[in-house]
Formats: sequence, structure tokens, C-alpha cells
Amino acid sequence: MTTGPSVWLLDGFRVSPDGGPAVGGLPHGVQRVIAHLGLCRRPGREAIAGQLWPDVPEARAHGSLRSALWRVQKAVPGLVEVTGDGLALARGVRVDVRELVGWVHAVLDPAVPLARIDRPVTAVAGDLLPGWYDDWVLLERERLCQLRMHALEALADRLIRAGRHGEAVQAAYAAVRDEPLRESAHRVLVRAHLAEGNLAEAIGAYVAFRDALGRELAVAPTAQMQALVAPWCGRPAPPARDRAAVPRARTATGGRRAAGVTAR
Repeated sequence: MTTGPSVWLLDGFRVSPDGGPAVGGLPHGVQRVIAHLGLCRRPGREAIAGQLWPDVPEARAHGSLRSALWRVQKAVPGLVEVTGDGLALARGVRVDVRELVGWVHAVLDPAVPLARIDRPVTAVAGDLLPGWYDDWVLLERERLCQLRMHALEALADRLIRAGRHGEAVQAAYAAVRDEPLRESAHRVLVRAHLAEGNLAEAIGAYVAFRDALGRELAVAPTAQMQALVAPWCGRPAPPARDRAAVPRARTATGGRRAAGVTAR
């Protein structure tokens, strides 16, 4: 069954007239016009020409825009609507970024039941337009990254409260994978492990984060993070010169020293 046109901006640029194979050979200027419209809804001609061609005279920028729009209509007829001075992707065009933002709003809305929230592929897709360094792309990339992180953490929290611990762990790991030094993501991961009763995994996740934070930024986790595991790792580690005398305490997973998991 054929569908309408689709535009993908996450993990690389693609556009398809019917949801099938992507159109190839589009010049970068044409890709930039489509991407900008996918992100900015309905900008005016002057605004989009100024953003996409900021370093050329205004008349030349408008000429480049007209040329790009002609190429778009030739490659994917009906993809762009022109109404007066406004430009927009046509009604019914699927844009993965818009789907991601809609999912984020659903996750963050407590009125939306958890049962109605499915995690789309876009929730764990790659960055927005990797390899593009326009200012408008960089700003939107960071905004979307923050939205996705907050949504994954919120989803993990909601899944914990619902007793769906395995799914909560997966959502938390998706956030940790994208932002390895983001403490709020690691906190929800530790909470998910604890809620499931997996103490060794919770302490292991804490220790891995603590060590990475110390190695990369030379700082310790916050008191809020340390408090999660303090009941089980409250004893301070012995001085390095005395550690040889500490018995090798073994856990149920067969191997971590109890002295090496202090909440510091």
C-alpha cells in the first residue's frame, strides 16, 4: 500500500515521494530547503532565503531559493506548498522529527495513558542531520536531543511506577547511550534496577557512572545520585596500601569487591 511523501531528517537526510525508496541525487541546496521546511513549518520566503544563503546578496539568495524550489517540484511533485509569501511541506507529508516531537509531548503529558504510548523508531534514532553545521541545524539538533533525553527519562520513570521494569531499564539505557555523562539518565537507570530488585546491576551502573565522571570531568556524582546506593555502599574504601589485606568479598554475580563500590 502506497503512502504519502516522507521526509527523514534523523540519522541523515532522505526524502521519498511515496514512503518507499528515497530520491537520490538531490543537490545539497535542495536538501537544505526541504529540511528547513520540515523543521520550521511555514517560514516566509525572505526568512528562509536569509537563513539558507546568509552570505550572498538578497537578490541572489532569492534566486537560489527559486531554483531550489523548482528542483524540489521536479524531483518530488507536490512536496512543497506555496501560499503567497509562505512556504510549507504539503499537508500529509510525514516528517520523522515531527513524529518524535509528538511522541515527546505524549510521554510528558500525564493525561496520556502509558498504554497509548509506543516508543517509535525516532525515539532512539540518530542525531538530526549529522554532518550539517548550519547554525539553524545546530540549534535544532541540541533542542531535539534535550527533548528526547527528557522523554526517555520520563518514560523510564512512568514504566517503573507501572511495574514494567524491563522496559524501564531499556528506556534508561537508551538515554545513557546517547548522553553517557548525563547524571539524570544514570539515576533513572539505577532506580529501575533497584525497583526490579537487581542490586548488583544497580551498584554496577552507579560505579560505572562514578568512574566515568571522575575520569572525564574529575568530579563526583551529586549527593542525590550517591543517596540512591548509599544504603548498600556506605563504607569508605580502605587506603590503597591496605587493600591487599582486605578479604575478597564476592557477590552473587561472582566477582566485585565490596570495598570497590563505595558511594563517594
